Amino acid sequence: MSVDTKLPDETGSAAPLSLPWWTRGDTNAFFGLSFNILVNVLTLTTLSIAVVKIPSGDVLGTVLPALGVALVLGNLYYMLLARRLARREDRDTVTALPYGPSVPHMFIVVFVVMLPIYLKTNDPMKAWSAGLAWAFMIGVIVMIGAFVGPFIRKITPRAAMLGTLAGISITFIAMRPAAQMWEAAWIGLPVLAIILIGFFTDVKLPGNVPIGLVALLVGTAIGWIGGYMSVPDVSAAAHDIALGLPDLRLHLLFDGLGNLAPLLATAIPLGVYNFTEAMSNVESAAAAGDNYNLRSVLLADGFGAIIGSGFGSPFPPAVYIGHPGWKDAGGRTGYSLASGAIIGLMCFLGLFGVLATILPIPAIVPILLYIGLLIGAQAFQAVPRLHAVAVVAALLPNLAEWGVGQIDNALSAAGTTADKVGASALGQAGVVYDGLKTLGSGAVLAGLVLGTMVTFILEKRFRAAAVASVVGAGLAFIGLIHASEVGWAAAPKVALGYLFFGVVCLACAFLPKPAPEPAPDTLDTAEAEST
Repeated sequence: MSVDTKLPDETGSAAPLSLPWWTRGDTNAFFGLSFNILVNVLTLTTLSIAVVKIPSGDVLGTVLPALGVALVLGNLYYMLLARRLARREDRDTVTALPYGPSVPHMFIVVFVVMLPIYLKTNDPMKAWSAGLAWAFMIGVIVMIGAFVGPFIRKITPRAAMLGTLAGISITFIAMRPAAQMWEAAWIGLPVLAIILIGFFTDVKLPGNVPIGLVALLVGTAIGWIGGYMSVPDVSAAAHDIALGLPDLRLHLLFDGLGNLAPLLATAIPLGVYNFTEAMSNVESAAAAGDNYNLRSVLLADGFGAIIGSGFGSPFPPAVYIGHPGWKDAGGRTGYSLASGAIIGLMCFLGLFGVLATILPIPAIVPILLYIGLLIGAQAFQAVPRLHAVAVVAALLPNLAEWGVGQIDNALSAAGTTADKVGASALGQAGVVYDGLKTLGSGAVLAGLVLGTMVTFILEKRFRAAAVASVVGAGLAFIGLIHASEVGWAAAPKVALGYLFFGVVCLACAFLPKPAPEPAPDTLDTAEAEST
């Protein structure tokens, strides 16, 4: 980090901080974050049209403009929040929080909320309206979480929060891009090399050209020269370009809210997921040097989801994983708004159909792999070495959730399900499906609880570990973790397991305390004297 040096003015007092609106590092971070959001918007566009069968005109003309409104307003807010933090702490190294459509939520709202309704009714409009109601409820729950989140953050160990975030980052952020890269490794690997060298080393390109831009141009050139892309596809997509101005779709939202009860089973745990993930992201930013007010972040995230649903977007935006990455890239306060504005403009102009045919996916997704690597590494670097075990423990539920998703998708492609195949047959093939599903249900909360329990044990705070296990038992009993749905006695056996864990910890609290070990320097001195 650079050190601020402020010269005294004529009165002898320090001059006020001169905070630029744009820096050279903002250019680098802008291209990186823009490509990140670009990939996600391309993905949700494809899912909406190909899976839920929402007409392309409605997706390009309503859903994306609605998302564009949320992106512009949200990133403007986070730029102003960063500048306020910079002035309060009198330093020009503050990096704005990145903001965009949430990756896990886009898959959940499509495959868990909208697709079942479409398959049941064969009506994409009903599915769309249910998605809007679901997104609205997510926003409400996140705003409620703004008033309890700061307390949860205060009592939750950093290893638990960063470990959970690393689990999300490695699985849901990094693994799919890695697979897409290796589908066309001759495009993706050169791009990854440019990104790794540019963002993880101090090597600069001639003229300090933005790394993200160079990576995209090189990958796109390789893709087109190698025949990976198709000119006729570009021509066909060009016909879908149309100006889409955001307009309120309250009738669709109210239709969905009229049948809200079935959606609460996923909206409640996912709303909790949203504010716990935001809590971990804020902790990640604090570990990188920028300590934002969690309540301000959660209120903005909830408001963004509500506004987006009112304009027709079922995809809740949120603070992104990856703040430390854009900080390392040199981003300060301007890059986030610029990214939101340019992607928002593309949403309004209906350009995403064309962009999908111009830019090779393997040339874009390495930036997501970079974020996954960085956040995974930060979880171990920003905690004491003693807590590394807790970080790994917090990773496990998200790994399990990701694994179950891969199994379910593969079985679905084969025209069957895990229930039809049977746990016994899966077990004979080496797949412990039921255990993975139980471990991965409510993965974010489960990771926080498990990481907290392990952290307290490592610190020999056995009473605190017992309390954390009781909290885990309560969450499992009502189905917020380790259960397929929220309900009374949703996972009683898992809850009992947490209680037994707590009993063991409580019993250990009454054991004789071991004598403190001598400090390393004292030990060295004693050994030297004995020789």
